[in-house]
Amino acid sequence: MHCPYCRHVDTRVLDSRVAEDGSSIRRRRSCSECEKRFTTVEAMQLTVVKRSGATEAFSRDKAIAGVRKACKGRPVSADQLALLGSQVEDALRGSGWAEVPAHEVGLAILGPLRELDEVAYLRFASVYRSFESADDFETEIALMRVERSPTGREPDPTASRAAAEHAPSG
Repeated sequence: MHCPYCRHVDTRVLDSRVAEDGSSIRRRRSCSECEKRFTTVEAMQLTVVKRSGATEAFSRDKAIAGVRKACKGRPVSADQLALLGSQVEDALRGSGWAEVPAHEVGLAILGPLRELDEVAYLRFASVYRSFESADDFETEIALMRVERSPTGREPDPTASRAAAEHAPSG
């Protein structure tokens, strides 16, 4: 580590602390040449491995940009998108991988996005999972209904329609 004041290469760590969010380490250092003190911050580099095999640093902004397109016209705020980006990054860092396959980034987005806005989730999933027909949408919606229902079964739409038709008016 070079001293930022005199560029000397011999510096000593005086104190190390984990940052509040747990994603980085703050180190207080001292230069043995000029004796000035300075602080460095070390963060784990999260790398995304693309399908082509190329790698690039994970970008929370890039992940949010993709989700923002799916949320266009939906009641989703910038703060909610920022929180989603943070959740995705935390999930990826928590996975323990230094190099994350690109498809895992998409998977990490799907869960929080579904909780945030189901329409945006369907839009994102349709691109991410390469939906090819309306049947793909219907299948995904049926899965969402099954997971949402307390019995774990999809409600019978004809039963609820019949009950509504025979209900007393009043």
